[in-house]
This record gives sequence, C-alpha cells and structure tokens, in this order.
Amino acid sequence: MIAARNFPWRTDRMPAMSTTDPASSPGGRPDNRPADALRPVRIETGVLKFAEGSALISLGDTRVLVAASVENRVPPFKKESGEGWLTAEYSMLPRATHHRTTREVSQGKPSGRTAEIQRLIGRSLRAVIDLKALPERTLTFDCDVLQADGGTRTAAITGAYVAAVLALGHLLLSREISAWPIRDQIAAVSVGLVRGIPLLDLEFVEDQVAEVDMNVVATAGGSLIEIQGTGEKRSFRREEMDALVDLAFKGIAELAAAQDAALASTLEEVADVLSRDRRRTAAPKSEKDLWGRPGRP
Repeated sequence: MIAARNFPWRTDRMPAMSTTDPASSPGGRPDNRPADALRPVRIETGVLKFAEGSALISLGDTRVLVAASVENRVPPFKKESGEGWLTAEYSMLPRATHHRTTREVSQGKPSGRTAEIQRLIGRSLRAVIDLKALPERTLTFDCDVLQADGGTRTAAITGAYVAAVLALGHLLLSREISAWPIRDQIAAVSVGLVRGIPLLDLEFVEDQVAEVDMNVVATAGGSLIEIQGTGEKRSFRREEMDALVDLAFKGIAELAAAQDAALASTLEEVADVLSRDRRRTAAPKSEKDLWGRPGRP
C-alpha cells in the first residue's frame, strides 16, 4: 500500500481530526453536506498528451485543469543563480461561470483578481519545491477553470501539486535531474462562517452569503503556508479563526489522501529510484575495515 512507504521528502501526516459535529450542519447546505465535509473529490492524471504533468481536479461542480510544463531556461533575474524558477498562470473559460465572462486576453492584461491568484499559486508551490534541484529550468503551471462553483484557487493549488509530482517525476525517472525537488506535500481548501457556523469547502452560493471567507494553504503534515481571511460582512474573533483553520486542516488531510491515491504509481517509482541511488552512492569501506586490523587473526 502506498501509505506504508516511507518517502524521504514527506513529513508525518497530521491526523484527520473532526472539528465540527456533523449534527451541527446548518441543514441548508445545497447538497445537504455536513458542515465539516468536502464536496466529492476526483483527481484525474495524464489528461493532456503533451504536458510533462497534468491533472484535472473536480470538487463538486468546480473543475480545474492544470498543466505543468518544463522549459530549459530561466527568466533574466535567475540566470547564473544556480536555481530554477516556478511560476503560474490562472484563467477561467468564458462559460465557467453562470454568465459568460469576457476573456481577459481581449482586455490586454489580467484582472487584479487573476494576478492575485497567479501569485498565490506560485508562492504556494515555491514553498515546497527546491529550486536548486532544478538548475536552469522553469516549471510553469497553467491553471484553467473549466467550471466554477467556488474554491477555484484552492482547487488549482491542490491540482498543481499533483501536476508538479508528475512533471518532476518524469524528469527524475529520465535522469534529467538527480535529486528530488519536492520537500513537502501541499493542498488548499476554502472555509467560512455562514450564519455563524464554520463550513468546509464553500461552494458558490455559500461563498456569496458567508460572513467570513478564508482560503488556507498548508502541508500534509500540518504546517501553514498561507491564510487569506476576510470579514466579508462582519469582523471575526480569534477563536472563530482558529476553528476555521482547524476545519481547513481536516479538509487538507483528506485532499492529501486523494492526491496520494492519484499519484500512487508515480510515487512508488520515484521512491524506488531514490532508494537505488542511495544504495549506489554509499560511501566505500576503508581497506582496514575490509581486511581487518594488523595483528589480528
């Protein structure tokens, strides 16, 4: 089983703790989910023929396609630094939403919202990928929202991790890189307060009425990378923030399990290669250790 393997780049997992009693669900969730439940999660890999890594992630009716591309060049500010670079782009199809939205390319530049999300995705992935292990290479994530029903930026981050493992696994298995660049596993989820009740994984209609809206990016081991929290309709107390973050951790643990299931074969191959390399590069024993010390039988 994949969970039984010891991957050297992974930290211990945080427990999948429940922070909200399902009985406290407001009962008004569109799909009658408990307050602490994710929407149904599905991650498909290898959905694009030419990309080094690709994933299609679905959370309920939200669907995001992520492609990871590797280029043998870096931007000018990274030249001769000994490091690679990682960046992301994000866009929505015109009919990803309830009403058609104009393509941003026709406006000449991305909107402020799009630019913010692109930076968030890039920051999140750079927090767990060692750019020194990708010398003179750029890893670009193209995140395209096929259908938007809330949580598109967090779905993009969760899917981008999967695409990253596939792309970097391809480089490692083909011996284009010698070290595994991924230091930790990440996922992201939205949480919020609706009628004073903490809810996990908000869909669009919940997001529209939420008093507090929060996006949380964290590692599978429970380390925070970024929190974006806003009092949309009122201020919120420290204990309410803590409850939302705990709820997000529960969802991220479940998303990490879905990532592992989608990546099981790739992770096994990567672990085997790294294990063989460690055995191959073991330090040779000294001649004294091989033949024994003088004067001994």
